Amino acid sequence: MSTIPNEFERTDIGEIQIAPEVIEVIAGLATVEIKGVAGMSGGFAGGIAELLGRKNQSKGVKVEVGQREAAIDVSVIVEYGYRLPEVATQIQSNVKRSIENMTGLTVIEVNVHIHDVIFKAVEKNEEIDYSQRVK
Repeated sequence: MSTIPNEFERTDIGEIQIAPEVIEVIAGLATVEIKGVAGMSGGFAGGIAELLGRKNQSKGVKVEVGQREAAIDVSVIVEYGYRLPEVATQIQSNVKRSIENMTGLTVIEVNVHIHDVIFKAVEKNEEIDYSQRVK
């Protein structure tokens, strides 16, 4: 994870600092809101956390944060049937908007890495009528 903690912002009554992990969580939640995103593609550490029963909201997200700007990388898995460029563009817009609205930072980059395409599980509700089988 490549994060650079931003410096303190000084106000009249104290200092404000936003941890890079907060930016990762915001970006992760904004990404999974997009229709067509099946999930996030995280690394080894994210997989371990999930095995231990913890939901890792920052899975598949890497951020670089400065005093006023942030650059975001998200790694996603997309559902089959969705146009990949459209999904990626929607992710970029939603992540940028969410981070800028919640933190006041300027998002200079949102890089979307599509790691996989997944098929939705098709449920088979075919019931076999055994009463007609033997007379």
